[in-house]
Amino acid sequence: MRDTRESRLLLVLLIAIAFALITVDIRGGEESPVDGARQAAATVFGPVENGVAAAVDPVGNAIGAVRDSGNRHDRISTLEQENAALKAKLGSDDRTNSRVRQLDAMLKNAGAGQYGIKGAEVIAIGAAQGFSWTVTIDAGADDGIRRDMTVLNGEGLVGRVTTVGPDTATVLLANDPDFTVGTRMEKTDELGFATGQGSRPLSVQFLNGKAKVKAGDRLVTFGSSKDKPFVPGVPVGEVVRVDPSGGALTRTVYVKPYVGFTKLDIVGVVVQAPREDPRDMVLPKQPVKAKPKPTPTVTVTVQPNGDLVDGSGKVVGNINEQQGGDAAGDAAGDQQGNAQPDNAANDQE
Repeated sequence: MRDTRESRLLLVLLIAIAFALITVDIRGGEESPVDGARQAAATVFGPVENGVAAAVDPVGNAIGAVRDSGNRHDRISTLEQENAALKAKLGSDDRTNSRVRQLDAMLKNAGAGQYGIKGAEVIAIGAAQGFSWTVTIDAGADDGIRRDMTVLNGEGLVGRVTTVGPDTATVLLANDPDFTVGTRMEKTDELGFATGQGSRPLSVQFLNGKAKVKAGDRLVTFGSSKDKPFVPGVPVGEVVRVDPSGGALTRTVYVKPYVGFTKLDIVGVVVQAPREDPRDMVLPKQPVKAKPKPTPTVTVTVQPNGDLVDGSGKVVGNINEQQGGDAAGDAAGDQQGNAQPDNAANDQE
C-alpha cells in the first residue's frame, strides 16, 4: 500500500474502531456484545493456533531444557565445589591429627631427656649450600636458634643446625655423608662414630674391635663437648648388620635410623641441654616378648589292682590289660613263627 492521504485516514479510522471495541468489551464484562464474535473467532482460529503451538512446542521445550540444563549444571558445579571443600577439610583434619601425633611424640622425648626445645616446621629441602641431605626450618636467630644445635623429632636424631638466618635455619640431616655423630650402645656403653650413607643404613665404627654387637642393639648419641653440636641420649637407631672384626682395631656395624628422613614435618631444636645425661631414658620401650606356654604333663599312678589313675583320680587304663595284650601279641607272633618252618617244608616237598 502506498503512503497516501486516504491510506492514512483509513489507518486512523481502524485504530479508532479498535479502541471503541475494546472500551465496549471492557464495560460489558461477561455480557460483552463482542463475546459472540470472540467465540466465533476462537472457533475459526483455534485449530490453527493448536497446530502452530504443536509446531512451536518442541522448540520451546528445547529452550526450556537448555535453560534447565544450565540450572542443573550450576547445581552440579555447586555440589562439586562443596564436595571438594569437604574433602579438603577432611584432608586437613587428617594432616592436623598427624601433626598433633608428631608434636606429642616429640614433646614426650623432650620430657624424657629433659631437653629444652624450640618447635619448628620443615618448609623446604635442599639448601643452597649444596649439601646432599638438608632441610630448611621456619625458625631462626630471632627464635633463639644458633649454629651447631641438635635437631630431633618424636622418633630420634634428625641432624644439626648448620646455617642460621633471621627467620629460617638449615639442618644437615643425619644420613648425609658429611654427617658424623658420636654414639653409645645401650647397656654395654660401647662407643663409636656413626656416619650417614644417604638412603642406606648408617655406618658405625666401634672403637672396640672386639665389642659384642648383634642385630637389634640400639644406639643413642654420646654427646659433645659443651653439648655442641650434639646433646647426649638422643635415639639414633638399631643395628641391622654386623661385619666380622677380622682382627681390626675397630668394628663396623650398620644401623637403621629411627627417623624417616624423607617424611620430615615437625622437628624440635634443642636450645637447652639437659643437666644430666639421660642415658637410655629416651629410647622407646622394648616390646615384651611372650613367654612360651608350658607343655602340660600328666602323672599316672598304678593301683594295687593294676588300674592306672591320673592326677584327678580318673582311671585311664589297667596295667594287666596292657600286659595281657602284649602277651597275646607275643603268642600270635610265636604261632606265626612256628608256622614258617611248615611252609618251608611244604616248599621243599
